[in-house]
Amino acid sequence: MRRVLAAILAIPTVLNGLIMLVAGPFWYGTAPGVPDTGPFNPHFVQDIGAAFLAAGLALAARAWRPRYWPAAVAGAGFLVVHALLHVAILVGGHSHYPAFDLLAIVLPSAVALYSAFPNPGEQHA
Repeated sequence: MRRVLAAILAIPTVLNGLIMLVAGPFWYGTAPGVPDTGPFNPHFVQDIGAAFLAAGLALAARAWRPRYWPAAVAGAGFLVVHALLHVAILVGGHSHYPAFDLLAIVLPSAVALYSAFPNPGEQHA
């Protein structure tokens, strides 16, 4: 089950990273709340796109081979820290899109962290 969840979450995470890397202005203009953060910074968007791509590939590796779960934990770690920043924004009352933050950022990152760890009895490195 965890491997399936990792595979499912890998897809949008990799796609998000790739879009940020190759179509940063498009991503910046269409991601809810992002244009409200200030002017587009291509280097910054590409840096974060690389982090999303790495996180998604780590989840995909975990789905492909159970022994790669430590990579998935690291990738999910990035997603969780990103989600915690959004939780802080929510708690502070500064989110313009609270439902989006919860459903598209916080919940998937929690599921990614759960999916990253091995099942009891699962053979791993």
